[in-house]
Amino acid sequence: MVAFLKYSLIRLALFVPLFVLFYFLGTGAILAVVCAGVIAFAISYLFFQKQRDAATGAMRERFSGRAKPLRSAGEVDDAAAEDSLVEQNPDVAINNDKRPGSA
Repeated sequence: MVAFLKYSLIRLALFVPLFVLFYFLGTGAILAVVCAGVIAFAISYLFFQKQRDAATGAMRERFSGRAKPLRSAGEVDDAAAEDSLVEQNPDVAINNDKRPGSA
């Protein structure tokens, strides 16, 4: 995810000054966004291929189903509490596989 964030920041760093430039040239806000977006895209596509490929690889890995799930500290604590509850009370059954509303 670091590669994706790095590439996104590069694109943002290209977009913002271009937007400001076009806006102060009097093109209007919408046209400034479009022009800055197109030029930032072209520059990043032509000159930042290595960063783009790394970002693409990071996203592919994240959404492939093989990546380790991201869990917050609260989720980890909740899972630990749930595990200890189940271990202490074998008669308690927790079924997280059911969708809400199904029997």
